[in-house]
Amino acid sequence: MKNRAIYVLLAVLSIAGCKQKGSKTAATDVDYTQYVNTKIGSGGHGHVFVGANVPFGMVQVGPTSIPQEWDWTSGYHNSDNTVIGFSHTHLEGTGIGDLFDVTVMPVTGDVVYARGTKDDPKSGLWSPADRSKEVSRPGYYSVALTRYDINAEMTATERVGFHRYTFPTTSSAALVFDLENGGCWDKATETRMEAVKDAEGKVTAIQGYRYSTGWAKDQRVFFYAEFSPAASSVEFIGDKYARVQFGQLAQGDKIMTKVALSPVGVDGAKANMKAELPEWDFEATQEAATAKWNKALSKIRITTNDADDRTIFYTAMYHFMIHPALFCDADLSYRGSEKEHNVHPSEGFRNYTIFSLWDTYRAAVPLMNIILPEMVPDVVNTMLKIYEQQGRLPVWHLWGNETDCMVGNPGIIAVGDAIVCGFKGFDTQKAYEAMKNTAMQDDRGQDLRKQYGFIPSDKYNESIGNDMEYAIADGAIANTAAYLGNKEDEAFFRERSHSYRHYMDPETLLARGRFADGSWRQDFKPFESNHRNQDYTEGTAWQYTWLAPQDFDGLVTFYGSKEKLVSRLDSLFAQSTEVTGENASPDIAGMIGQYAHGNEPSHHILYFYTMADAPYKAAERIREVYDTQYFNNVDGLSGNEDEGQMSAWYILSSLGFYQVEPASTRFWFGLPNFPKAEVSVSGGTLEVTAEGLSDENKYIQGVMLNGKPYEKGYIDYSDIVKGGTLVFKMGKEPKLWY
Repeated sequence: MKNRAIYVLLAVLSIAGCKQKGSKTAATDVDYTQYVNTKIGSGGHGHVFVGANVPFGMVQVGPTSIPQEWDWTSGYHNSDNTVIGFSHTHLEGTGIGDLFDVTVMPVTGDVVYARGTKDDPKSGLWSPADRSKEVSRPGYYSVALTRYDINAEMTATERVGFHRYTFPTTSSAALVFDLENGGCWDKATETRMEAVKDAEGKVTAIQGYRYSTGWAKDQRVFFYAEFSPAASSVEFIGDKYARVQFGQLAQGDKIMTKVALSPVGVDGAKANMKAELPEWDFEATQEAATAKWNKALSKIRITTNDADDRTIFYTAMYHFMIHPALFCDADLSYRGSEKEHNVHPSEGFRNYTIFSLWDTYRAAVPLMNIILPEMVPDVVNTMLKIYEQQGRLPVWHLWGNETDCMVGNPGIIAVGDAIVCGFKGFDTQKAYEAMKNTAMQDDRGQDLRKQYGFIPSDKYNESIGNDMEYAIADGAIANTAAYLGNKEDEAFFRERSHSYRHYMDPETLLARGRFADGSWRQDFKPFESNHRNQDYTEGTAWQYTWLAPQDFDGLVTFYGSKEKLVSRLDSLFAQSTEVTGENASPDIAGMIGQYAHGNEPSHHILYFYTMADAPYKAAERIREVYDTQYFNNVDGLSGNEDEGQMSAWYILSSLGFYQVEPASTRFWFGLPNFPKAEVSVSGGTLEVTAEGLSDENKYIQGVMLNGKPYEKGYIDYSDIVKGGTLVFKMGKEPKLWY
């Protein structure tokens, strides 16, 4: 008990030591983890991770199932109860499967060393899981494996997964380490394991590595695993499986293992173990994980009488803070993004990975800038190192690899946001140069855009999807240039950010494919989707027509006036929800008319109403999204979680504002979702109150900031992070208050 008390005390002091200077810290006597339902999004197409971790940790330890299909890209789906083992890395809500590295499976008796098939219960290591006995909460996961009558428990630190297995009476207790079975697209290319013995010849640990290729083409994970009690022997089955044997156990006996990961090497993994988890106190480790989650979840404290809404909100906070993941050892050394993946010693910042930037630049990045300012310099420094090592800012980065998944230059937007919000701790000029140089390259259709002024639809697949995202990134550079006082760059990139206008068809009033000779696509079908093989990216003409948050004035000009733009927005929601096409993208989901909340290109559209002086219409639609797209059940998300973006939209919007424009400090008002929210910011606390809020009183009548009328349709980032009081006066009357 003495060790446990010391361990918990150290964990709490560590958390307290992370307070930002001058900021007020929320009381942590409330257990916010009790409000989290980790199973939200584990059904349907949510693709969420279910298991044990700590905020932004390298390790996400949890069950991996047999299926390697789209709805199992996180390794878990609520419709399936198979478990091939407990892997230490998982993705959160993506549309492609990878990771699932270093899988541990407790077994008894003879087994087949393979993933197995669901129609043959003994075809592999796998076991059915008894979901009626499953426990899942932030920092802890437990489930009963019925094939072996073993209860599995796990918790985690940032770089270590801690397992505890309770066995039946058996003479063949063992833990199998599986380096073969990765996630869906992933395949092991080189693996190695070796036993570590003490002076008496007992096996106290095994160590090794797993190299693989898949979504991440050259992924390298090193591990060091200790056991308690020591093992009697290890049997290696080829180079991908190791059976660590413990012999005779009585009913209720426990075997524990701690598995430390490193992107650098086995010695790094061993050092990570020593730095983070030298002891064997499972309860203390679990309590420390809970304390970390409570510290993180308490960044925003909401007041509500609706238990489901509270659960949806704090689950969204939990999902938002799973990734990006640490990608450095405890000594801050990391593996680089150059072709050789060189090891780099500490450069004074925490290196991160898993950047789903096409998704997260829209809400997750702005939310991080508000409630996690201490992370932002490290994230930007990581991106600048990626720029140095691979020659451009990241698009979708995964364990040191550029996947080039999705379109555009979203890394530009994230870096620009940090600059215009005034963050320090990185080289601002270098960051700006990285933005410009990335935008001026000739890869991924950018050469065609330079040649023609837009990407012709007869020259390049997903021409509109690519060009519109490049244009948004150009808008971010223009805004950053303006902030830095560079008028020449501002003018150049502002003009280039209008390239999307080439697709705006005055006849159909929709974004339509345009050829190199200026002619329009004739086989134009506004409701049709052909997944990743058309002019749009995971969308239709109806959604992409509005993908110009950097040029709202240009959209107003195209439609003729703000009033006409509002009328056209109304028609978006009045259309049929049908998406045609034999190969329609499954990502087009969460339909309200042709507005698709289940995919990111639609996420800003509702706030165009406020920008067009119709904030009451924004409130109506935002209320509809709250009520129809987020639920407290396994199918509670309308699309993939996408590394926290779906949740970040809900969190930001629930506070009553949302950033629409790229690299902007303006957060446009919409509809607060709770009577009160207290937000921890760098300047203290921003207290957001919605006076009179109810189902009927859903319209903002006026806004007060620190006791004074605030007669703008948006709040500036600087006012948010200063702290103070933001009061929404709510009522029944649809009105324009600014």
